[in-house]
Amino acid sequence: MATTGTAPAPRTAVPPQPRSPAPHTSAPGATLIGSVQRAMRLLETVAAHEHGAPAKQLARETGLALPTAYHLLRTLVHEGYLRRDRGLFFLGDAAERLSSSGAQQKRRSTVTDTLARWRDAVGVPVYYAVYRDGEIGLIGVADTPASPAVEEWADFRETAHAHALGQCLLAQLDDAARRDHLDRYPVRPATPYTVRDAASLLRRLERARETDVVIERQEYALGTVCAAIPLRVGAAAASVAVSLPVHQADRLLPTIQRLQAEMRCLLGSLALSISI
Repeated sequence: MATTGTAPAPRTAVPPQPRSPAPHTSAPGATLIGSVQRAMRLLETVAAHEHGAPAKQLARETGLALPTAYHLLRTLVHEGYLRRDRGLFFLGDAAERLSSSGAQQKRRSTVTDTLARWRDAVGVPVYYAVYRDGEIGLIGVADTPASPAVEEWADFRETAHAHALGQCLLAQLDDAARRDHLDRYPVRPATPYTVRDAASLLRRLERARETDVVIERQEYALGTVCAAIPLRVGAAAASVAVSLPVHQADRLLPTIQRLQAEMRCLLGSLALSISI
């Protein structure tokens, strides 16, 4: 049978539309952040109780409902941030590791800031190294693009006999420790100016113990002179050094003397960082 009227328009595909969030529903992120905040409050409260605290007390002090506190405490115990002993909660190993890492980062920041202040005071690169467990550790270097540090082209641990930092550290060791180090890292030429043998080096180290200043001229890197002084804080052997281009060698001794004066002003801030 024939039909009359206008034919319907052809259908076209409609692209899927993004769904709107259901009304009155909190965003997942808000719930997660709230849970983290509550967990952090519990951790802080537990940390304030050296001899531990029970769940009811922790809930009361943090203002949390007891079921919520129990749930978070169980989770924190499971993850190692808390431990439970006879109904009392204490900080766990994971929390202790966080605390230790945070303290270490703070000490490193202190070293960085202190070296930068010394660098700005003397106007040349400043280096800081420590001798620990039979090895030299270069802890920090502060320089500027206009006055760059010496490139570590050879491992500092293996070339202590050649650079001022290493010689200064070795001078602070007893005879047995020095000889042990040189047995493991024999004297070898790094440049034509490097000390030639262990006997010559040991004589130099004895003189350095008396003067408290080690000066090295192109023994580690050609075109560079360095001076180092001991940093006596605690039981660790530590040293601070400066470097200059060889054509400015006459500035080396006045620069290291100025650094010594600056160190007396800021030594306390670096003393806590020797244990890094």
